[in-house]
Amino acid sequence: MTIRAHALTKRFPGPRGSEGRTAVDGIDFTVLPGRVTGFLGPNGAGKSTTMRMVLGLDAPTSGTVSVNGHRYADSPAPLREIGALLEAGALHPGRSARDHLRWLAASNGIPHTRVGEVLELVGLDAVAGQRVGRFSLGMGQRLGIAAALLGDPPVVVLDEPVNGLDPEGIRWVRGLARRLADEGRTVFVSSHLMSEMALMADHLLVIGRGRILADCSVPAFMAEHAASYVRVKAPSLDDLGRLLQRQGADVVREGSGSAAELRVTGLSAPEVGEAAARDGRVLHELTLVSASLEDAFMTLTADAVEYHAQTELEGATR
Repeated sequence: MTIRAHALTKRFPGPRGSEGRTAVDGIDFTVLPGRVTGFLGPNGAGKSTTMRMVLGLDAPTSGTVSVNGHRYADSPAPLREIGALLEAGALHPGRSARDHLRWLAASNGIPHTRVGEVLELVGLDAVAGQRVGRFSLGMGQRLGIAAALLGDPPVVVLDEPVNGLDPEGIRWVRGLARRLADEGRTVFVSSHLMSEMALMADHLLVIGRGRILADCSVPAFMAEHAASYVRVKAPSLDDLGRLLQRQGADVVREGSGSAAELRVTGLSAPEVGEAAARDGRVLHELTLVSASLEDAFMTLTADAVEYHAQTELEGATR
């Protein structure tokens, strides 16, 4: 089972006389089975719109998107083909967790015994009879995941699945996604938590302003967009910096006083240490600092962010 998009485009009309907005702009991608594909992008990049088009909730303006060669809306039993979590809060507050899943199972010809299995899987079996209106955000999220897994689908689409979950729940979702992929399923996950995506995903799709910015494995993404450097602290930093520049390094001094350090690129940590030793210099710190997935993501999407917050308060008054 694969998800394929070709020239997928979605434009939303604007007020009368205006041009409107292009949320997704002619993108092509394939989500393959047997791996977790992470779907990343800044707010407003087009992630949710793309997922809604995969599930037939939004109609493309042009282009196509298919699940296993056909439109998801054409499936006779959708929950048996693709399970999805888009809006965890889309629940009837007066219905119990068990009854919510029972009517979903009945509508797709799924045996009622499966309801108990998924409730136990997500850890809600003890509260299955409670009304979901009393559920916390995390409990609602678990129920949404249970609904996505109800039909034992070969394709699973999860939009921000760890929202509202505690650390144990976040780790559980991570393990669940990995286990589903290891079973040969197609797993498509959107998240803003880069630290989790770094641990969960095998492959990344990065979107910005409606266009695909990257479509590659996590190691390839890091190799291209993550910059590592060597942090050096020592007496006489300026003299050391000039020494390292003569060795071909790019050197930037940051901080002041006891917090001053050099950020060195172009030389490895052993090469920096050896150059200092040959010149008889003492080092107080020599550390290779590897960039994170978050750093690489921010570097790639810097020009694709629509909503920039100020980093400092301006004009604050008492």
